[in-house]
Amino acid sequence: MLQDLIQSVIDGYNVCLFAYGQTGSGKTYTLIGNKDDPGLAIRSFYKVFDLINENNAKQEFSVSSSIFELYNDTIVDLLKNGNSEEKLEIKKLSNGQVYVQGASVVKVSDANQLVSLFYDACNNRHTASTKMNPNSSRSHLIVSLNIEGNNKLTGAFFKGKFSMIDLAGSERVGKSAAIANQLKEANCINKSLSALADVIAALVMDQSYIPYRNNKLTQLMQDSIGGNSKTLMFVNVSPAECNLDETLSSLVYASRVKQVSNDILRVQIKPKKSKS
Repeated sequence: MLQDLIQSVIDGYNVCLFAYGQTGSGKTYTLIGNKDDPGLAIRSFYKVFDLINENNAKQEFSVSSSIFELYNDTIVDLLKNGNSEEKLEIKKLSNGQVYVQGASVVKVSDANQLVSLFYDACNNRHTASTKMNPNSSRSHLIVSLNIEGNNKLTGAFFKGKFSMIDLAGSERVGKSAAIANQLKEANCINKSLSALADVIAALVMDQSYIPYRNNKLTQLMQDSIGGNSKTLMFVNVSPAECNLDETLSSLVYASRVKQVSNDILRVQIKPKKSKS
């Protein structure tokens, strides 16, 4: 399924891959993995360039990436060592595509360069040790891969966006024993995930007003959940009996997300007619 979605990006569609679940359930490992066992994001990077190389005889491609985190309700550019003082704002194009104004945009020419860029960015991400997870992600990680293509025969120009989102895990403070700054992080994470649940509920009920603007996370995911995107969500659950309540909650959440439908359009610009 993921391979088909990656092909859609190459064809000019928006695609989103994200992982959801409680803290310590394996979301980051699913998407990122490690150098010996790469996760879905790393494998996707290589597949993107495999498909580009297969099509470069008839099409020209340009690939660029932005990588940032949402930490304590603040967008942080991870390609600037996580210390960017530049104000980052969430914007939306006329076609509904969301981007972060002021974030670094780095052009990449092959998968190895992209993977190296990705790992460098991940090293700048906020993490901490809790009782639930010795290496707990304290932020939502958002990777935007923008692919522009030009058909050499027809001159048609199209744009695809591949979003990969590693959501920070929901946590019960009583279990994670979060204190001080970790408590603030947990509250911000849970608040943003609650806002995402509200958006999903509104979409499922086909409400006229969708509360995307209630949180920066939902603003960032506006073109992924209910927007112009083919979206694949992985729900990670813990096998431990003590986490049964959280597991059931995650599965209920997943069943609601599955009910969301949207209109998916290819982002394509027709070639200009030559003047006679």
